[in-house]
Amino acid sequence: MARMISAIAVRRGRSRAATLVAGSVAIALLLIGCTGKSGSSKADVPPLTAPGRGAATSTAPERKSWAGKQPAPEFPGGLTWFNVSQPPTFAALKGKVVLLDFWTLGCINCQHIIPDLKRLEEEFANELVVVGVHSGKYATEHDDESIRDAVRRYGLEHPVVNDPDFVVWNKFGANAWPTLVLVDPAGNLVGGHAGEGVYDLFQPIIKSLVAEFDAKGTISRVPFRVDLDRAVSSTVLSYPGKVLADEKGKRLFLADSGHNRILIASLDGALQRAIGSGDEGFADGAASEAEFRQPQGLSLSEDGQTLYVADTRNHAIRAVRLSDGEVRTIAGTGKQLDRLPADGSPAAKTALASPWDVLVAKNTLYITMAGVHQLWTIDLAKETISVFAGTSREGIADGNRKTMATLAQPSGLTTDGTSLYWVDPESSSVRRIPIDGNGEVKTIVGTGLFDYGDEDGPAASALLQHPQGIVFLNGTLFVGDTYNHKIRAVDPAKKLVSTAAGTGERGWADGPDMVAEFDEPGGLSAAGTNIYIADTNNQVIRVLDTKSGTVRTLTLSNLSAISNTPGRVLQVSLPEQVVAPGAGNLVLKVTTPPGHRLNSQAPSSLALSSSNLSVLAAGEKIVTWTSDEATTTITIPANYASGMTVLTATGQAYYCRKGEEALCFIQQVEVTLPVIVRDGGSGAVVLTLELPAGG
Repeated sequence: MARMISAIAVRRGRSRAATLVAGSVAIALLLIGCTGKSGSSKADVPPLTAPGRGAATSTAPERKSWAGKQPAPEFPGGLTWFNVSQPPTFAALKGKVVLLDFWTLGCINCQHIIPDLKRLEEEFANELVVVGVHSGKYATEHDDESIRDAVRRYGLEHPVVNDPDFVVWNKFGANAWPTLVLVDPAGNLVGGHAGEGVYDLFQPIIKSLVAEFDAKGTISRVPFRVDLDRAVSSTVLSYPGKVLADEKGKRLFLADSGHNRILIASLDGALQRAIGSGDEGFADGAASEAEFRQPQGLSLSEDGQTLYVADTRNHAIRAVRLSDGEVRTIAGTGKQLDRLPADGSPAAKTALASPWDVLVAKNTLYITMAGVHQLWTIDLAKETISVFAGTSREGIADGNRKTMATLAQPSGLTTDGTSLYWVDPESSSVRRIPIDGNGEVKTIVGTGLFDYGDEDGPAASALLQHPQGIVFLNGTLFVGDTYNHKIRAVDPAKKLVSTAAGTGERGWADGPDMVAEFDEPGGLSAAGTNIYIADTNNQVIRVLDTKSGTVRTLTLSNLSAISNTPGRVLQVSLPEQVVAPGAGNLVLKVTTPPGHRLNSQAPSSLALSSSNLSVLAAGEKIVTWTSDEATTTITIPANYASGMTVLTATGQAYYCRKGEEALCFIQQVEVTLPVIVRDGGSGAVVLTLELPAGG
């Protein structure tokens, strides 16, 4: 079945939403694309059709030459670029095959093709340059910082340009996310394609172009220079996607998505263990050996012994035996599906598509299957899987759960015991259905794929913007309103929407709920009166106390529990310091007790990490010293910006007793120091480490 797009009426997102022209989409599973903005094409980009996708598509005809004839439009000036020191031009790219990827960071289909793009980049490392053109659907997706975080989170290592006003989009006639446009080494347009199925379509064409232009002597194999725009922090968490609070067991489970692992902590943040090696991959086994790929949703079995994980990028559901951390795959093959399963299919043999969240109710595991706009279920006793709701078309239609209801990239999932509630980011909506399936899908908040904004009030007119988290607590649905940087409260009985926390501005600030700031909050979970929030782009966990109406940042301690560094660890928590914004210094003072000295014969070092690099960025990540003195002071440059962060220093210090028969010691250390950056502060942060007597 071919993927067809036609222009329809303009839908206006109110409040801070942009006006876009939508497209109506007929879906084939591998050619799904997020509905897009119709462009007024200034370039004649012929379509490239994928082979073997059904009657309405056919293999691209064999051609003696794939070379284009019409020059590609040049990139306009004045746009923000990432991963390059200066904007590329098609003139400068002559001799390279260029593949333009028009994407928007919240679109699941854009995320699906990233492995295809990386595979092409590896295969044609010297001949191909991929250029990402980010033409954002949502207002927040126009922000440079949102795109920068997405580039880091998705591991993109090619040039990316922010196209907030759809100038490049219109020049190339894009009409859906993702759209791919191929340009030959002479700078001429070859053709374009909307949707997934990228590698199989483009690989043979690129191969043919390389051979053709190589024969002419016009292929350039000089490496294209990239300057990666992802200064990856060594924070404890990396873009955490979801969080699960276990009130009964007094545990907190964290999807440390960017580090490809799950962390277990106490409710007050004391880390207990890590599940997963941290390496990106797909492997079962012991806690230290298992591999995940950007996991998201988490749910706990009713007996508290098994943790279920939506291993999103592996298209799999994993089960963690909490007694020993053993990981096994219970659903998914590691490959993205190409067809919907029959109800009751063996779960372990059924391919999935970007499972985003999971929820256990009795002996059923409910799954938000974002990649095909559906809810699925696993019968945990029979180990079978079935489609529960959604036709697989993207939309916001209510009605019969299987034959009429359409969903839009379902994400966070919760229940009150009677109904399932979830958020659909691509329609900025909150939906529900009876958990037993005996009823229809109904929409509580949201009206359309392009209706979004930031408005409280009656649910019928209230607006959200790409929400990704939801939790039910004491009769209220709390929603992680991700792109509005807020926590919203939805009363499903009174059908009212209000703001629970957040100003709506991107940032990181604790305090009263209406002055607190978040940066794209994702997953939510509740214990007691507290709501735990995965504050994704701030790379921390926040806690909203619904009783006092305050927000605080959860300090994660006992870092040695998740490190590979053996030995007894000295843990030091220093009082917070206030420093002024701008260029300054970070001073480290290491002091031995009386009768001791440092040991220059061993390599002492501290690894520095800031939980928010936008607030504190140190000039060095690892500080080393060699000294035989009683103390040492090291000063390094640092940049400070308004906000709050936690500075952490971990490593080891070598020192000795003084005297002819001196004993020497190695001390593992973990120092945490909260830092507030605001006007009137000092010019430097001073981190002091006092080593204990006798080692």
